Formats: sequence, structure tokens, C-alpha cells
Amino acid sequence: MRSDKLIPGAILVCIGGIFLLHNFNVIHFDWMNILYLWPIFLIIGGVNLVFAGNRSPLATVVKLAVVIGGFALLLFGNFGNRYHFWPSTFVHFDDTDNNDDNSSDDDSDSTSTNNGVVKIEGSSVFNKEYTPDAKYARLNISGGATTYTLSDTTTELFKAKTKEFYGKYEFNTSKDDSVYVVDLNMKNNKGWHFDSDNNKSNLANIQLNPNPIWDIYVKTGATKLDFDLTKFKIKSVTLSGGAASMSVKLGAPLEKTNVEVSTGVSEVTISVPKDAACSINANTGLSSNEFQGFDKKDNNTYETAGFDAAKNKIYIHMSGGISDFKVNRY
Repeated sequence: MRSDKLIPGAILVCIGGIFLLHNFNVIHFDWMNILYLWPIFLIIGGVNLVFAGNRSPLATVVKLAVVIGGFALLLFGNFGNRYHFWPSTFVHFDDTDNNDDNSSDDDSDSTSTNNGVVKIEGSSVFNKEYTPDAKYARLNISGGATTYTLSDTTTELFKAKTKEFYGKYEFNTSKDDSVYVVDLNMKNNKGWHFDSDNNKSNLANIQLNPNPIWDIYVKTGATKLDFDLTKFKIKSVTLSGGAASMSVKLGAPLEKTNVEVSTGVSEVTISVPKDAACSINANTGLSSNEFQGFDKKDNNTYETAGFDAAKNKIYIHMSGGISDFKVNRY
């Protein structure tokens, strides 16, 4: 066997073995290890370059040992819980409403802009007043290195309580024809923050008014997102992220509720009601898929029983590189 073919072949065998064992639930692979341990691939490549011209048995053993050891760390390592850029537990926020539109300060300075309110290093409350003509609303969220939670209702159209340690939140509101638009953006948060103190991470606890029909757009980098949308009327949810952990729980669908997910290296879990008609289209490349309670129609399409005859339906489209996609029925 030619030694120049041995190492690439061993790498492909390891990758294929991990995916196969994970898909059959023999092992559980923590996909976020790829994010934390990516320098392993640099080490593997470097060792192979160093021994590129050496065809001795010892050189071959060293190269194979580095490949096997590196993949063993990826497979069995649990380093994500030690070096995390989002907290493992959520900070509790009180439920006292603030009726002021835009924001109020707790323990830091804020600056006003022509576009809205920017908050820097501290705690904030961002509000948008609800008016009865708000039949349709759109929430736009952008920015990484933050834990976003959404589950509770508010008498305002929108309310968010935040904790900022890196960067700053910018809050804007506008109206697009008959649609009320709310923007919450994390600005100037450059780099990665691997803090041993898990509480020192950006947090945003969001509340929405249950009366309007909502479109939700989330575009983030390194993010943890936990949305319970069962109390709201959801027309669409669009999730776009890099290295993210996203969990979204949907309630009863409208006539047509769309969910669009596009990620890089992420863990994504979508929960839908057991009695809801749901279709999944998955173009997920090397990702792992787990769709419980769905019938496979072709290579990329999965449906619940009786989907075609249902009046109200959920359509889910998933695409990603190396991610862990799950759709559960509750």
C-alpha cells in the first residue's frame, strides 16, 4: 500500500465511521467538538507534511497515531462544556413591565442615535408599544455570542431585557406598509469569548405580544437560541447561523407556517405539535438528521401521516454543512 494514500484513506474511514455510528445511535457525537477542537486538523496536516518524504514504518505509525488520536478526541471529548461562549443556564429576569417605548437603563450608560437606542456594557430594557392596528409584525434579530430566549407574552408589542458584556445592542422600530418591524442587533461584538465564568456572556430575554401574526428572522454567529413559540401566531421562522445551538418549539400552525433553517456547524432542534401536519425538506450534506414520527417520501422529503389532506400545515426546510438536525413531535 502506498503511504501517500494511507492517511487520506484513514481520515475518510474515520469520518464515515463516526457518521454511520451516530446515525444508528451507537454513539452520540457532540458536533460542537468540531468547533472547539478544529486545530486537530491543522496538527494532522502538519504531521503529514513533516513526514511527507519519509516512507519508514515508524513515520507511518506516527501519522496513523495522530489521525486516530485526533478523531478519538473529537469523538469522546467533552470540551464544549468547559469553554463555552454562551451560558449553560439562563439568568432570571423579573417580569415587571416598563411602559416606556425604546429602552431604560439599569447600570450603565446609553447613547441615542437617529436610528434608535444603543446600549453598551450593562443591562437594558427595550420596548415597543402595542397598538390595536398591529395585525402583522416582524422581528429581526442579528448578532452572535449571545443567548436568546423567547417564551413569555407582554402587553407591549415587543419587550427585551438584556445583559451586555461584549459589544452593544442596537434597537430600532419601523413600519413597512401594514407590518410593524422590530430590530434587535448586537453590534461591535468582535472575536470569540471563551470565558470560564459562564455568567459573563451576552443575554437577551425577549417577549412578544400574542395578538399579531409574526414573522421571525434570526441571523447570528456563535449563538444559543431557545424559543418557545407556542403562545404566538407564527407565519414564518427563518434561522441562519454559523456555530449555533438552536431550539424552537412551535404551536398550532396557521394555514401555512414556514420554517427555514440554514446553518454551518450547529445543533438544531425543531419541535412541532403531534397533531400538526408537517413536511420536512432536508438538504443537509454531511449533517446528521433525526426526524421522529415522519414518513420518508424520497431522499430529501419527510411528511407526517395525512399531510396532504390537512388544512393547516408546517413546512420545514433545512440546509447545512456539518450539523445535527432534529425534528420532534410533542
